[in-house]
Amino acid sequence: MIDPQLTSSSRRLAWLATLPAGVPVGSAFLRLFIRAGQDHLAELDLQVHPAEQRSGVGSLLLTTALAAAREEDRRCVIAQVEPSSSGEAFLSARGFRKVLTLTYARLPLAQADLAALGKIVHSPHPGYRLVAWDGVVPDELAETFAASRHALDDMPMDDTDYGTVSWDVQRVRDAALAIENRGDLLHTVAAIAESDDSIAGFTELVVPGDGKGDAQHYATGVLPEHRGHGLARWMKAEAILQARKRYPDLDGLLTDTADSNRHMRVINDALGYLPTHQRVTLQLDL
Repeated sequence: MIDPQLTSSSRRLAWLATLPAGVPVGSAFLRLFIRAGQDHLAELDLQVHPAEQRSGVGSLLLTTALAAAREEDRRCVIAQVEPSSSGEAFLSARGFRKVLTLTYARLPLAQADLAALGKIVHSPHPGYRLVAWDGVVPDELAETFAASRHALDDMPMDDTDYGTVSWDVQRVRDAALAIENRGDLLHTVAAIAESDDSIAGFTELVVPGDGKGDAQHYATGVLPEHRGHGLARWMKAEAILQARKRYPDLDGLLTDTADSNRHMRVINDALGYLPTHQRVTLQLDL
């Protein structure tokens, strides 16, 4: 069946496996990326009730989903699983290979070292200044913000056939509006290069609409020509301080980083983020 979860960048197919009596025992979702540069890719989410594992339900759902991926002319299918789990063993036995390991981390805001963060934020970064906005990027920054998204082009994805994501002004606005429409709050901190007033880097934080629980870091990137000036740490420190000040009921900040992205992992560790768990991405080349 077709899942109604349609976005500007993907659509999703869904299947439900049931017993003869109609009791659901498993499901599969296949996200089909539709934008140019990623329209070769599908992402699989397959779940089987523990009591029905090793009964053929998972194999039936996987075979069905892969057939659909081939019909959609997809080049590869990826799936995220817990390392050393039954899910990893299941997919590995069927041709999937590990292409990426992500480490998830959390900063408990109550334990954030506000003095140290303030010192980072107020330390001089000659040639740069920080700006921040809520929601959709201001019109006067829209063009340079869209251009700054190229900072993510070389984000470490290891062997994942992730493709390329093209950004323009309309897409960055659409992304912000999608977050707003689901009731969450998007906050962006950016570093401006004073030589030409262009955005050299940015970091995004999405806060639950009620300001409680945990917020999620989205993208953080610095354009290659502006790296080596400590901008990523500077921007993230400012984002943390803003979150702490504006949302007193917020518990923590969540982030995930490729294990191969040593630079960002060092920054997160220094800012107080504590690893919580890992996930691995598996890929099947069709």
